[in-house]
Amino acid sequence: MPHIVQFSAPKLVELVECEQQTLAPGTVRIRTWYSGISAGTELTAYRGSNPYLSKSWDVAQRLFTEGAPAFSYPVAGWGYSEVGEVIEVADDVDDLAPGDVVYGIWGHRSEAVLPAPAVSGRQIPEGTEPLHGIFARVGAIALNAVLGANLHLGEDLAVFGQGVIGLLATRLADLSGTRVIAVDGFEARRELAVRMGAHDVVAADTPGGAGRQIRLLTDYQGVDTAIELSGNYRALHEAVRSVGTDGRVIAAGFYQGGGEHLLLGEEFHHNRVQIIASQIGGTPAHLGARWTPARLVTVFMDQLAAGRVDVAPLISDVLDASDVAEAFRRLDEGAPQTLQTVLRFEGAPA
Repeated sequence: MPHIVQFSAPKLVELVECEQQTLAPGTVRIRTWYSGISAGTELTAYRGSNPYLSKSWDVAQRLFTEGAPAFSYPVAGWGYSEVGEVIEVADDVDDLAPGDVVYGIWGHRSEAVLPAPAVSGRQIPEGTEPLHGIFARVGAIALNAVLGANLHLGEDLAVFGQGVIGLLATRLADLSGTRVIAVDGFEARRELAVRMGAHDVVAADTPGGAGRQIRLLTDYQGVDTAIELSGNYRALHEAVRSVGTDGRVIAAGFYQGGGEHLLLGEEFHHNRVQIIASQIGGTPAHLGARWTPARLVTVFMDQLAAGRVDVAPLISDVLDASDVAEAFRRLDEGAPQTLQTVLRFEGAPA
């Protein structure tokens, strides 16, 4: 029987059996090799803080409303960073074949049946380590934030939060010709940010606040733009403090609860700061229809295949899928050495 990761209750996650899906016309069956865990979105399901668990998302109004929650425990099938081998194709599928190794989104499950277009053209590039394909989605999220910042050659950018997506954003911004100042509370992550292209690093708990330290580094002018990826309201406030007058802050973290530490009557108000949301469901409006979420993935994977982005240092834990409880426990503890955690399913290369 196939297996799937299930959040059975807050702080309780397990690998359970599930029904095998039927191969229908136009579909392919994929045996999962690797599945990356999102330390942001998925921890909210693990901890029970995700808004979908307490409210209903009204698609027509695009509002969260009170009433029956959109999801309730047990919740199965989360995950959006998968790599696997095509093992069966429907008779009418001619652009994929058994043996193809593809990346995509099908959740933490040992196998999946997907419409062929969902993974068509998403074969792992030749010469690329298959495990690295799990970064396609998180790389797209980082790229979306960087594009939202509307960077220009010679500008200064602060990136708050040097987790996996923050480190990728640091690298992509450096490739864009921007001077990056990386902010994080852990020294090990600040050191890794330098390897990813940061020109300066700032401790999140620096006296007077990271925003003030960034102003010192920029002769009190502030950075042109800041990207906040930690999902921490205090960090978002410091990002606001770090930008110059009429500066932009790209809020790309998944913020939970109320913003007690986001003080909008201070620098936000007096420096006329813009706070712009970045979310992978759409691309920055100023780019128009030319950019789509699918293009974000393609562009990021092209950078990875060309060797301009090295994701190997970001992989901290590769655990068997049966050890999923331990994987989430480590992520929940938030140790500085824990970055990208990957579940390895049976049949993956040794």
